[in-house]
Amino acid sequence: MTDTPRFRSDMTVELVKHSAADTDVLWAARVSTAGEQSLEELEKDPERSKGLINYLMRDRHGSPFEHNSMTFFISAPLFVFREFHRHRVGWSYNEESGRYRQLEPVFYVPDASRRLVQQGRPGKYEFVEGTPEQLKTVEESMRASYEQSYRAYQEMLEAGVAREVARATLPVGLYSSMYATCNARSLMHFLGLRTQHEMASVPSFPQREIEMVAELMEAEWARLMPLTHAAFNTNGRVAP
Repeated sequence: MTDTPRFRSDMTVELVKHSAADTDVLWAARVSTAGEQSLEELEKDPERSKGLINYLMRDRHGSPFEHNSMTFFISAPLFVFREFHRHRVGWSYNEESGRYRQLEPVFYVPDASRRLVQQGRPGKYEFVEGTPEQLKTVEESMRASYEQSYRAYQEMLEAGVAREVARATLPVGLYSSMYATCNARSLMHFLGLRTQHEMASVPSFPQREIEMVAELMEAEWARLMPLTHAAFNTNGRVAP
C-alpha cells in the first residue's frame, strides 16, 4: 500500500460473473402457458422470441426479467455508493470496510469533461461547462483537502487509534470498492433513474459520476441480453 495520494476521474466496472441471457426471460415467461421447454425449443423462432420479450416489457410483466443474475465489481467514490445504496430491491452489496483494513489514498478529482456549474432552480436546472479558472480551483482545492485529511488519518493510525475511528476524517471523494449483484429487472430500474437517455420516456437527472458507473454496467448487460436491452430502449427505458 502506498501512502502517496492518487487521483482519478474515472470509474471501474467489471462483470465478475453472471447467469444472464435472453433465454432466461423466455423460459420464465413460457412456463405459464407451455410448461417446461428445452433451450432448443426456446431459440428455434428468433422473431417470436423477440416479440415475446417486447410484449412483456411493453405491458410490464416484470417477473420473467428476474430469473437471471449479474455480479459487478465497482470502484467509485464514496458519494457514488451513497446514491447507489438507495437501490435496495433486487440488489445485494458487499463493500470494502474501513473497520478491518487501512484504506488506500485514492481520491476523485473531476477532469475537464465534468460540467461544474449548476444553473436554474431545483427541479428545473442544468449543468454547464465551467471556466478554466473554476476547474483549476476545483483541482487544487480537492487535492489539498484530500492530502490533509489522509495525513490526519495516518497520524491517528500511527498513534494507535482504531481504524474505525480514524476513518472519520476521510472525505466522500475517497474511492471505495464493492460487489453488486442484481437481476435485469432491478438493473433496468437503476438505469431508468441513473442515466439520461434520448429514448427515455421519463426524464431523469442523475449526478454525472453515478451515471458513468451506470453506463458501464449497461454496456455489459446489453452484451449479455441484447433482446431485453433493445426492448427496454424501445419501450421508453422504464423497468417493467
